[in-house]
Order: sequence, then structure tokens, then C-alpha cells
Amino acid sequence: MAIRKAKVFTVTSVKGGSGKTTTALNLAGSFAKKNYKTLIIDLDLFSGVVGLSLNMDNNKNIFTAIDDMTNNRFTFIDDYVMAYNNNIDVLCAPIDPRLASKINVKYISVLLRKAKMKYQIIVIDTNHILSDINLMTFDYSDRILYVINNNPANLKNIKSMISIHKDMQQDNYKIILNESNEKLKDYFSTYDIKNIIKSDIDYIIPNSFYIKNIDKYILDGKILVLDNKIMKKHKKTIKVFDEMVDDLIKETKDED
Repeated sequence: MAIRKAKVFTVTSVKGGSGKTTTALNLAGSFAKKNYKTLIIDLDLFSGVVGLSLNMDNNKNIFTAIDDMTNNRFTFIDDYVMAYNNNIDVLCAPIDPRLASKINVKYISVLLRKAKMKYQIIVIDTNHILSDINLMTFDYSDRILYVINNNPANLKNIKSMISIHKDMQQDNYKIILNESNEKLKDYFSTYDIKNIIKSDIDYIIPNSFYIKNIDKYILDGKILVLDNKIMKKHKKTIKVFDEMVDDLIKETKDED
């Protein structure tokens, strides 16, 4: 019988400030609501925003896991992840950003292989830099999800990334337009954006999902789509995340 492996969804961007990490956490929350055993991996190694956003004491993290691998101390991935709830575990980036540069890309691939055997879904949060680690992560991903917003630099950069993917004959990426994190910046219509980037937009997080006091939720370590108050107030928007998750699962169901 074939062994099921986790589906890997890497959330990235082409510029900081697009709401990438919040989107990654909400996607993980939506997968968890559907009872998928989900692992969030923070590969934005120099920032460590996932651990901060979820109020986690990340003394055990990717660096300690890889350091133990290097020195033959590694046993199980369970020793390095932390439980957020019954369906979500988190593998944090190192606390000290100086440790990020000491992480060998080949061990990241080993870590991902081990994680894929244990979980049903892996959501990876990473940065916009085309580093060796990010390129390797893209190769391991079932879908690469680019989060952009209504910002000229974002649109210029995503147009370049789409060209790179086309040149490499890769089509396993999706474009998520996040209208909620810069609500007042609406330089371009959706029609304009499609024309500028020469591509469709796969998903839109509407500006109605703008959370004025989002810092409070971050300080409280909450994933928005799992918070009862947010769920009641933003029911239609949260449905966007649920539909996105359904679509991603359906698309990748029969892929190896």
C-alpha cells in the first residue's frame, strides 16, 4: 500500500509587507478546521515572525533540529515542534537570526522529508528572497502561493517571477491578491492588475477582512480564522480561506 505524504503549500511574496505570514497562518487554521493534521514551518529564518505571532517559546526550532542532525542526536521531528492546538503543530525559525546563516540547505530537505511522512498538510512561511533554501523549498512544494497587494513594486516583481516560472515551465504557483492589509491603497483595479502582471489572480482576500486592531490578535497569539469574534464578524471573508483550502486540496489530491 502506498504511503500517504503531506501536501506542501509554500506561502511567499515578492516584497515585504504583503500580509504573507498572516495569510499562511490563516490557511493553516483553515486546514486545521477541516481536521487535517497540519504543520506550520517558519522558513523566514531571519525574521521568525511565526513564533512571535503565535506567542511561542521557540527554544527548540529548525536550527536545533538541524544541529542535532549534524551531530547524530536527531531522533524524531516531534522533539522540535510545538503544538498550537490539536490539529496544528509549529516548527519555528531560530530565535537568534545569526543562526539562520548556519543552516545547511541539504538538512532542510531532510527535515521536509521527515515532516511529510508525519503530517497531512505542511504550510511553509518563507520570505521573498530567491535563496538556495527557498528554491529548494519551491521544489518540494505542491503549490507555491504568492501573496501580493495593490502596490506598484509588488506588481512589477510578481510579473518578473511569473516570467521566471514560465521560462522554467513551472505552473504550480497561485497568485493571492490581499486587499485587506493596505485597505486605503487602491491604485489599480483587479482588471488593471491582471493586465499589468499578464496573469490571472487565483484568489482574492477582500478589503472587508481589514482588521484595525490586528496587533492585539498577534500579541494574544491568535490565528484569525480560528477566533470566534473574527469568525462572526468576517464570516464571508473567512469563507474565502475555506474555499481556497478546498480548492488546493482538490487540485493536488491525485498528484504525487
